[in-house]
Parts: sequence; C-alpha cells; structure tokens
Amino acid sequence: MSPPPSADAPVHVAEVEGGWRLPGIPNLHSHAFQRAMAGMAERQSHPRDSFWTWRETMYRVAARFDPDTLHAVACQLYVEMLEAGYTSVCEFHYLHHAPDGRPYDDPAAMSQALVAAARETGIRLTLLPVLYMTGGVDGRPLAERQKRFGHDVDGYLRLLGTLQAAQDDTLRVGCALHSLRAVPPDAMRAVLAALPADARVHIHIAEQVGEVQDCLAIRDRRPVEWLLQNAEVDRRWTLVHATHLNDWELAGIAQRGATVAICPTTEANLGDGLFRLRDHLDAGGAWGIGSDSHISVSPVEELRWLEYGQRLLTRRRNIVVSPGSPSVGENLLRGVQASTADATGFEAGGDALVLDAGSPVLAGATAADVVDRWIFSGNRSAIREVEVAGRTLVSEGRHASRDVVRSRYRDAVAVLLRDL
Repeated sequence: MSPPPSADAPVHVAEVEGGWRLPGIPNLHSHAFQRAMAGMAERQSHPRDSFWTWRETMYRVAARFDPDTLHAVACQLYVEMLEAGYTSVCEFHYLHHAPDGRPYDDPAAMSQALVAAARETGIRLTLLPVLYMTGGVDGRPLAERQKRFGHDVDGYLRLLGTLQAAQDDTLRVGCALHSLRAVPPDAMRAVLAALPADARVHIHIAEQVGEVQDCLAIRDRRPVEWLLQNAEVDRRWTLVHATHLNDWELAGIAQRGATVAICPTTEANLGDGLFRLRDHLDAGGAWGIGSDSHISVSPVEELRWLEYGQRLLTRRRNIVVSPGSPSVGENLLRGVQASTADATGFEAGGDALVLDAGSPVLAGATAADVVDRWIFSGNRSAIREVEVAGRTLVSEGRHASRDVVRSRYRDAVAVLLRDL
C-alpha cells in the first residue's frame, strides 16, 4: 500500500472553460436500499424516539426487497450521487438472502444487483458484503427480521471469493464487519485471517451510547478500545461513525492510521451525536464522509454540516482549518481526498467534477475561493460535469440515464411501500 497523500497537500483546482475542475468525492458509507425509505421515519412512534425505534421502520422496508427492486433503487441512488459529485461509493451491504433467510439460488444475487447498478450508472463501487451473525454483543441469535442478513464464516468467505473474482478498474470488493454486536470475536479473527492482504475492512462502531454501554458490560471494554486491542487495525480499516470516543480511543485510531467515516446528515437524523472532529484532526487522524441512509445525497451538505456541527458544539466559527490553509472548504476537500485510497481501494484524483461558472452561487468566484463558495453558498447544485474512469457521465448537471432510471425507481418504490 503506497503512502497516503498528505493532509496538507494543496487542493487541485483547475480553471477550465466555463468552470473549475475539482477531484471527485468518495462516498465512504452507503446502504443503498435505505434510499427508498428516506423521509418515512419522521413521525414520532415513541416519546423517546431514537436509532432503535428508527430501526423498526428500516426492518419493515428491508423485508420487501428482492434483487430487482434493489437494482432499481441502487441505480436511482447512484445517479443522484454522480449528479451531486460523488464518483465512488463504499456499499455496506447486508441484504444477502430472501426475506425468510433462505439463500437465493445464486447466493450472490443481491450483491450482483448492486454491481449491475454501479456498472449501469458508471460509479466506482467498493462493495463491502457484511458479516452479520448475532443479534447483540451478548451473542444472542439473530431475530427473524435479521435472518436475511446472516452468514456463517464459511458461507461468508465463499461469497467474498465469488465477488472478488469479478474485481476490475471500477469494482473493488472488501469486507464489512457489521458491528461488534453482530460479529463474535472468533468469527472476526477467522475472517480477517482469510482476507487478501490489500482488502479494505469497514465496521460500524461506537455509533450509539447504548452500544458503548453494552460493550462495557459484556466485554469490559469500550467498542473502539476493544477493537484496537483485539485486531490489527491499520490503514486498511474504516471505522464508521466512531461517534462516542474517549481520549485513548481517539489517539489510537489516529496512531493506527485508520479512517473514520463520518455521516453528518444521517447521524443528525438519527440523533447519534457529534464526532470529535477537531480533536481527531489535531491527532493527525484520517476521515471521510458518507451519506449512509441517504436522507441527503449531497457531499456539499455532508461537508457543510460536518463543519456546522463543530461550530454548534464549540460556539466558534471556521473549525476545519490547518496551519497551511485558513480555508474551511479547501481543508474539507483535502481531508476527503487524503483518505480515498485507504478507504475505497481506488486512487485519489482519478475522477473529477466540473463546477459551472454560470451557477448563481459561484457568481464572481475565483480559483482562490471557489471551493468555499461551492460548499458554503446556496442549495442548488453547481455541478456541470462529472467524469469517472475517463467517461463523462454527467453533462449539464444531468446523468445520461436519469429518466429511465427514475421511471424504474418509481415503479419499485410503489411496490416496496404498498400497504407499509
């Protein structure tokens, strides 16, 4: 694995005819199927609504998917990502089997639906099939609604082997450990020992206070503390959320070189809490962003609210800055580029987006301030073109397949949400 780009490296902004060319944005965390339920869990179901009550809606929607509906929803999502400036996506995929838990005739059918959606739309895909074995840190069996997520270790490794054989310039296949509550220690060790040396490893961790409390009660360690003491966490690893950390855990993540995938709009929507970003930056930690549940599909909104959350927390302005640059926008863009290769398996800077100089939010912008203007001005997209792997996929702000993909998506959602 080559050295990561410096977090102080300059942001490459190239002035082109009618706009500015910037590197594409990696999306480090996605559950594609959840795009179909965006906005469907915004009515109170309990006086203390939380992630755990939101999960009930998610389970009901997840139970209705099959390979065809997953393909239709993923295509819509990936078109939206490309039009917003995301050029690669890490798909944290756990809808493996039929709703009753029985494998499809092709055990990789649901994974292949995502690969087909990425190939159809053109986005780079880091597919992360999820190992999901237990219903809690205490090792309880999977609930009925979770059985379609489950594998034993051998079945999971067979799935990985099948998918890894199809890797190419726009497809990487890594490993996702759902969480410490879903993967027993022995299973985690067995899977990690069997992975290729360059395989990326992603895991949900320390998202919820309840998760931290359960881990302390059963393993006598906080989640990130336990992981750092029991796995060879390094630059191949991406820790998703890592919201609730103590000082030792924060320092440990940075020292190991792991990336933290922060999902500000989802974490806000679920009431998770705020990541300790300034402390992480001061420790030299790597980070990126993800759209997770897709209540927003916009790197601008994720980056903007990453900074705004820190401002609300500290009651100060302009938090994500560095000795080499006072520009918040440039430091945000630099951060997501610095972690691209380690988190996705794709090199940073190979894909690009072009901002439209004619966009009202960029009126009067220059190469010196265009990144700040793009991230912190207005809500209408300023993206004119997006290029991935040498192909122009978005022109004049529109993906070439937008209309046909949208039509299929509407039909799929009508089926998924009927009588929900």
